Amino acid sequence: MPRTTFEELLEAGVHFGHLKRKWNPAMAPYIFMEKNGIHIIDLEKTIEKLDEAASAMKHIARSGKKILFVATKKQAKEIVAERVKQVNMPYVTERWPGGMLTNFPTIRKAVKKMGSIDKMASDGTFSNLSKREKLQITRQRAKLEKNLGSIADLTRLPSALFVVDVCKENIAVKEAKRLGIPVFAMVDTNSNPNEIDFPIPANDDASKSIALIVDILCKAIEEGLNERKIEKDKEPQPKDKKVMRKELETEDLPDSVIDAIVKEEEEVETEEEYVSDDSADEDETAEEADEIEDEDIHKY
Repeated sequence: MPRTTFEELLEAGVHFGHLKRKWNPAMAPYIFMEKNGIHIIDLEKTIEKLDEAASAMKHIARSGKKILFVATKKQAKEIVAERVKQVNMPYVTERWPGGMLTNFPTIRKAVKKMGSIDKMASDGTFSNLSKREKLQITRQRAKLEKNLGSIADLTRLPSALFVVDVCKENIAVKEAKRLGIPVFAMVDTNSNPNEIDFPIPANDDASKSIALIVDILCKAIEEGLNERKIEKDKEPQPKDKKVMRKELETEDLPDSVIDAIVKEEEEVETEEEYVSDDSADEDETAEEADEIEDEDIHKY
């Protein structure tokens, strides 16, 4: 069943494209007609592509991965920020920091710097600084928060990228393509859908159109997150030692056998924790090895 209807898309103005002279010929399969010099988008194709994109996003969210939303144009900023916060996904609504994906370790250093400033404020170090130093650090913190605050929880590269305007966010799209990160995007009649993995033909200028598309995709993400939560709840939890002993005692087993079984289960759990810790250490070491020196971190 489609996630939206023809009437909803029509009411939101999703069908309005750009002037004929501004069109991209690659959008021809998604254009229904031309009226008064303006291209009209085929909403049947929009419904089809929107369902494909929503299903893919649901699958990504269900696997516990992150999708980065990018919308720096004026009419999309607040809409995207407000809706995406609700599904706990990272987003960029201010200037796209060049190299955010291709030079991710440096961006992470800038985010860590923001955390270190917060730590200074909490442990009393901040109060020992001069007024001038306090002012400089406060301004730096505000700038970092404005540009990178919404991606503070993004500890690794996102598994997918969603873009509202392909033409405006062309740098973000190029970085994602270079790294092999799948791109979801709203493509208007002046855009090139061939560069996008999951194009959604739609009006990317009207706030109602943007709000409707983003809301449908976020609902799909919510579904994926809820399914993931249900699956986790169904996973068998390790039994407490006392509970395990009581269950074994009901089977009339000798005490020596019960002790041996309980001890064996403890050893298995300890071994699993040890393997998990080793994997975490390896990941951390690899991340540190990949990081490069941050010479121009203040510009972010």
